[in-house]
Amino acid sequence: MTLWGGRFSVTMDETLWNLSESYSFDYVLYEHDLRGSSAHVRGLAAVGLLSEIESATLLATLEEIREEFESGSFVRAPGDEDIHTAIERRATELAGDVGAKLHTGRSRNDQVATTLRLFSRDALGEIARAGLSLVGVLLEIGDKNAKAYLPGYTHLQRAQPVLLSHHLNAHAFALLRDVDRLLDARDRLNVSPLGAGALAGTSLALDPTVAAAILGFDAPFANSMDAVSDRDFVAETLFDVALMGVHLSRMGEELVLWTSAEFNFASLGDDFTTGSSMLPQKKNSDVAELARGKSGRLIGNLTGLLVVLKGLPLSYNRDLQEDKEPLFDSIRQILLVLRALSGAYRSMTFHDDVAKAAADDQFLVAIDLAEELVAEGVPFRQAHEKVGKLVAQAVASNRPLRDVVAATPDVQRFNHLFDDGVALRRRRSPGASGPSASAEQAQRLRLEVEAASERV
Repeated sequence: MTLWGGRFSVTMDETLWNLSESYSFDYVLYEHDLRGSSAHVRGLAAVGLLSEIESATLLATLEEIREEFESGSFVRAPGDEDIHTAIERRATELAGDVGAKLHTGRSRNDQVATTLRLFSRDALGEIARAGLSLVGVLLEIGDKNAKAYLPGYTHLQRAQPVLLSHHLNAHAFALLRDVDRLLDARDRLNVSPLGAGALAGTSLALDPTVAAAILGFDAPFANSMDAVSDRDFVAETLFDVALMGVHLSRMGEELVLWTSAEFNFASLGDDFTTGSSMLPQKKNSDVAELARGKSGRLIGNLTGLLVVLKGLPLSYNRDLQEDKEPLFDSIRQILLVLRALSGAYRSMTFHDDVAKAAADDQFLVAIDLAEELVAEGVPFRQAHEKVGKLVAQAVASNRPLRDVVAATPDVQRFNHLFDDGVALRRRRSPGASGPSASAEQAQRLRLEVEAASERV
């Protein structure tokens, strides 16, 4: 079955068919296409283009088709180019001439745009929920290891001690921004294209507000050409997913480092690690490496779509068929990574003794020495230089910094700063990494999680 047979004298060439068909990947849209078609039927009935009997027949037919998909009994016909054609073909088989009225006042252009918005709207909510679930896991780990701390790094060099909860909260806040973007995108796409037709609307007395309300859209389209050509919402979804993937990649890289023998800050459960086909001793954090690797795929999907969109004239062009595979793939991949990382973190054992020993590195006290001098009125640059010379002396003489400070009369009074945990406890400014600042931060984070959960 084609939707344009009256104009053509021969059937589509096989090579064009192979290039054109999209059922092989867009069949996943069946539920959303059926939902859009049901709303369209109700819209037709509302303005008298379908009788009550015809409307009831079509709605029952669409429900029967849904049951066929859900049971796995739906059979694709040889001429079903895409999911939309397949559903209309089956509706006509089941309901005869009444089924042939399903497409009244509708083009595949506004049909596809509507279906894809419905699909994206649901997917954005699902991704946001999975993101919040991972945030919840990070909070659980921080609470479970409330006193654990480790070195914070800049340039992958030890910088200052931080609570484990503070470190994990940094990831949580980034993920909350991702969730916020996803939900913003969901709000922006919530406009119904149904009724725009091929590009210019229709002469039939359709009321687009009817279907828009049934489908839960905030409003119908304002401009019919924009309605059928707009794929901003797909690009925005792919961007939001790609950026979330970048954040998850950073988390993956960190887990790779933490679980290495060189760091040994943590280990993952056997159920979230793999072995080696050759080396019996290996325990690999593949889940983290895959989280890191998937980000390239997500970025590629975004880039590919932007290149497709950049040169298209108004309004609809078949190039837009290329929006679906990257969208479907990115949604599937980000959900896989979010769920796998949630499990991996939950399986994690944090080696707080090893991390604590690294965080109590004496050189990490250097900034505290400088800030004590500042508190006594020494200009910061002078204090920085003085402490820098003490560090250089310790390095050159291969002596502990604490010993150098103890042997230097004008700073030896600060020797207590080298006691275990002191440098951590001194990080007390708002939003800082020490225990005294953690309660306010935790409260703020939980409030943001609650707000995001309500939006979802």
